[in-house]
Amino acid sequence: MSTKHTAGHFAAFLTVIIWGTTFISTKLLLADFQPVELLFFRFVMGLLALTLVYPHRLKGTTPSQELTFAAAGLCGICLYYLLENIALTRTMASNVGVIISVAPFFTAILTHLFVRGTEKLRPSFFLGFAVAMAGIFLISFPSARLEWSPVGDLLALLAALVWACYSVLTKNISGYGYHTILTTRRVFAYGILFMIPALFLFDFKPELARLTKPVTLFNLLYLGLGASALCFVTWNFAVKVLGAVRTSVYIYMVPVITVGASVLILHEKITVLTGIGTVFTLAGLLLSEHRSLPAGKQASASRNTLHEETIQHVKGEKHGLTE
Repeated sequence: MSTKHTAGHFAAFLTVIIWGTTFISTKLLLADFQPVELLFFRFVMGLLALTLVYPHRLKGTTPSQELTFAAAGLCGICLYYLLENIALTRTMASNVGVIISVAPFFTAILTHLFVRGTEKLRPSFFLGFAVAMAGIFLISFPSARLEWSPVGDLLALLAALVWACYSVLTKNISGYGYHTILTTRRVFAYGILFMIPALFLFDFKPELARLTKPVTLFNLLYLGLGASALCFVTWNFAVKVLGAVRTSVYIYMVPVITVGASVLILHEKITVLTGIGTVFTLAGLLLSEHRSLPAGKQASASRNTLHEETIQHVKGEKHGLTE
């Protein structure tokens, strides 16, 4: 494995470790913030941090590229996190963490449909999808909680689909050859722009007095600087190096991290059905990975990957990747 691929795997691993605990921070902050308020504050903070870290401008983009940046901002910044935050007000953090983990399924399907040269999805992929859906049903089943409210779980599932759209768009953006921080910052800017109508719709109140609580300030900084500024850069870098589908596999770790953190920090009770549903979801996700290429084609796939990386490197030099 090349040094670049090792860095890509490390970046993806670090990202999901942080993202797996963000459901906890978000759940705590939603006691003082509306979903859209929390979303706006964390990404404005993330945008400012990225600007300070890398104060360069993204130049030479085409209208088509800007449209892709805007679509990524709408899906990955505005819609995904708005759906996730609202879901967390309607259901448990552990539920959201598990349900969001089906995003790799949607990513694989969308990549197969819209990205050229991707492999054909095998029966094991669909079997894994069915097993994971059965797990999600068990998590959301009425007897799993004293009060059944499936709205939050459905919103989390929709968020997973929106994230898959973002993953495919990110893969396209990675081929432009621009610096990862610059492209991430542009996506953040568009995402914040799309949030503005929602601010008026959900009665946004910029009350900074809420930040005087140490716990509130810490969790907001964790989301803004860690989960947003740092993690979006590391995730986009991983997608650039490993590809959208291979990187999305790391999302499988999120529910395990989230469920464990929910029990330890939020003291959420995990029922038998919720536990079985979590196992089913993870088993289905892992089963889906058996759709990889046959052994006889692995060498050819590796050569194609190396060729693609070479092309991207040349593009990067043309666009001044190392400013």
